[in-house]
Amino acid sequence: MSVDVAWARAELSSFLKLTELYTPESPRGVSVISSRRSTRGGAQEVVASAQVVEQILDRVVPRWRTEVPDDGNRRVNRWCQLREAAQRADAALLRDAEARERLGDNAPQLSASTMHSWVWDGARSLWHSGHFREAVTAAVRKVNAETQNKVGRRDASETALFQSVFSKDAPRAGQPRLRLRPDDGGDTFRSVQRGAAAFADGRYAALRNPNSHEDGLPELPEH
Repeated sequence: MSVDVAWARAELSSFLKLTELYTPESPRGVSVISSRRSTRGGAQEVVASAQVVEQILDRVVPRWRTEVPDDGNRRVNRWCQLREAAQRADAALLRDAEARERLGDNAPQLSASTMHSWVWDGARSLWHSGHFREAVTAAVRKVNAETQNKVGRRDASETALFQSVFSKDAPRAGQPRLRLRPDDGGDTFRSVQRGAAAFADGRYAALRNPNSHEDGLPELPEH
């Protein structure tokens, strides 16, 4: 699902307004000299807005936690890092669609959050911190673990597990099968099962194994 740009920008704008600092006016007839400043929104209102804004940032500028400075400005405004990230995200939302249209590359963009939860839940935290190779490995391992849970097996894993569960043979005791479509004995059924097994085999051969067995591999690029 693509980002609702209008809604996201409205949420970011609201957060920026709530976290803006101002100097409260002194009560009528009282002169107070103070450097203390407050956010325009109350604490509960700001926290509720921040919870939504963080989800927007994770979609629009996913590495904001490591790329946006989190320095001493927190002493002035605890929301300074989130405010800068929100400003970056707003600019990205405003200009991205325009840039892709004008540059002639308006192709659809893949959102990792639309992948199966086994994949994204396994990769999320590492991906957000820029550890792409480790994120891919973690996702593959989680798919393996969840598949073992689904079929109730611990005696097989990874390639052997998927070759077994996607086998075209009838299930046997201790060897349940997974079917991507009803087994009607036709060519399409056999092709789909063979393709699923080959895809799983390739995932472990090309992704999981090199990442796990070789030291000093360079970081994967994000794409």
